[in-house]
Amino acid sequence: MIQPHGVILAGGRATRMGGGDKGRLEVAGRSLIAHVIARLGPQVDQLALNANGDAARWADLDLPVLADTAPDHPGPLAGVLAGLDWAAGTGVPHIVTAAADTPFLPPDLVPRLLDAAGRSGLALAATQEGDRVLHQPTFGLWPVALRDDLRAALAGGTRKVLAWTDRHDAGTAIFPTAPWDPFFNVNTPDDLARAEAMACG
Repeated sequence: MIQPHGVILAGGRATRMGGGDKGRLEVAGRSLIAHVIARLGPQVDQLALNANGDAARWADLDLPVLADTAPDHPGPLAGVLAGLDWAAGTGVPHIVTAAADTPFLPPDLVPRLLDAAGRSGLALAATQEGDRVLHQPTFGLWPVALRDDLRAALAGGTRKVLAWTDRHDAGTAIFPTAPWDPFFNVNTPDDLARAEAMACG
């Protein structure tokens, strides 16, 4: 199987952190996005960054920067679409996405998503609490073959990831949450302090 490309989603506005590029915040002496690159990079063929605004501010990462093509920053599905359009130009059939503020993402994210892919080729990561499956909608395997369908869905007003993936029978890869949730993300200053403690503990 052709290894998928990886796309780090950094297109959000980080309003709960006062704005700016949340991925630049540091945990254990490295930026959040550096942690994500270190964990996702070895699992994929190539990496790119989905981010809006001046791409030059990310030049030090030496990654392609993919801006949303959908107007008005409609959320993570726009970043997925930007990644699918990029992958289509390179002949790769899938991308895997990860959020830029999740420094502990699973080191086996990609192979487990590939194993879980549904009939359409889609899969989302999830954790489980009792009988509840908690999807992690920014962590997924996305087939390039569905990019035009996604483009049409965004144009039609779809914003919620699960509203779109449910239409295409996405598979689910469930990840353990011990010793901590691997999808823990930094949204607030308290989260940043907790991530520091986790990284150093």
